[in-house]
Amino acid sequence: MFHMLTCFDLKPQVEIGVFRDAYSKFVKHMQSVDLVDSSGAIGRRQSDTGMDSDSERDHQYFVLMTFRDRPQVDAAYALLASHEQPADTAHHAVYSKVQNQIFICFQDLD
Repeated sequence: MFHMLTCFDLKPQVEIGVFRDAYSKFVKHMQSVDLVDSSGAIGRRQSDTGMDSDSERDHQYFVLMTFRDRPQVDAAYALLASHEQPADTAHHAVYSKVQNQIFICFQDLD
């Protein structure tokens, strides 16, 4: 499996429920065109524990999206880069609500 961890903050005045709804619609669309396998729940950082040792990032939210393999993630990226509808509108509804986003991709070792 191939994964993308997204670290992000919400823009001021954006509520997590509004973001969650947009993100859910985006994931469902990408699944309907077979370009995302699954997505985990949106998580809020808990940096007040000794287990959190990342001092380089201070993002408030995280989400993990999973793809079947590298070709699927590359096809998803190509679709978003093409700005084709309705994917572009669904992606913009999510992307326009976040700031300071960082994307970290990794593949499971077999």
